[in-house]
Amino acid sequence: MKRKLLMNRRQAILTGLTSAGALLLSGCLKKAPPTYGNILRMGDDLTYIAQRGLLSQRALAVEYQKSEITSFPVTDIGDPADPASKKAYSKAYQQLQLNNFKDFELVVEGCVAKSRKYSMDDLKKLGARTQITRHTCEEGWSAIAEWTGVPLSALLKDAGILKTARYVALYGFDNYAESIDMLDAFHPQTILAHTMNGEDLPARNGAPLRLRVETQLGYKNVKFLQRIVVTDKFTDPGPDITSGWSWYTGI
Repeated sequence: MKRKLLMNRRQAILTGLTSAGALLLSGCLKKAPPTYGNILRMGDDLTYIAQRGLLSQRALAVEYQKSEITSFPVTDIGDPADPASKKAYSKAYQQLQLNNFKDFELVVEGCVAKSRKYSMDDLKKLGARTQITRHTCEEGWSAIAEWTGVPLSALLKDAGILKTARYVALYGFDNYAESIDMLDAFHPQTILAHTMNGEDLPARNGAPLRLRVETQLGYKNVKFLQRIVVTDKFTDPGPDITSGWSWYTGI
């Protein structure tokens, strides 16, 4: 019986990996993320392919009730617009915050029909999704919050992404950046959040706009969004490989 169970599990894994291979051949995954030649990250490709092959790509992350919302213990960076802050950002960001982000525009470029800038009003016209989800931080803590924002898929469709598009790179005013593939970009819970717990997104949580990709760990959720670049080639603009953080960190 035990041997039969082991065989069933082995067959399931092999089937999943075969499915992932089919995704690669079909162009959905096109190419697995590189390991950067770092032996500590050689498992990244297998993790990425196995998770893509074994799990439903439309499965939703758990959503909670309002009564389950918790405090959000993010690192206290103070006021990003204050030059005396522990983490003051560009003068452009400081000016935007002083004007309550009324002049904010999100740049969308790359493999799109036409590069353009979206004001906050433009973004909100594309629709909204509200979800109460758990943020799982790579530092070991987690918190539950309510987020409202425009689905990234709606923005990409409006921008007219080209058939060659494979990845989406996102850049913040704080010079932090990450990228995700199209499967995560078009996941229904992947949004550009402008509201947190019913109020405008606070500066310390990434105002005026931040990525929420609920299928990955917290560091993929780029804050202080400034620019989105759709690409046809794999790019990893995120943390240096010495950090030990993987490009794909599905949960």
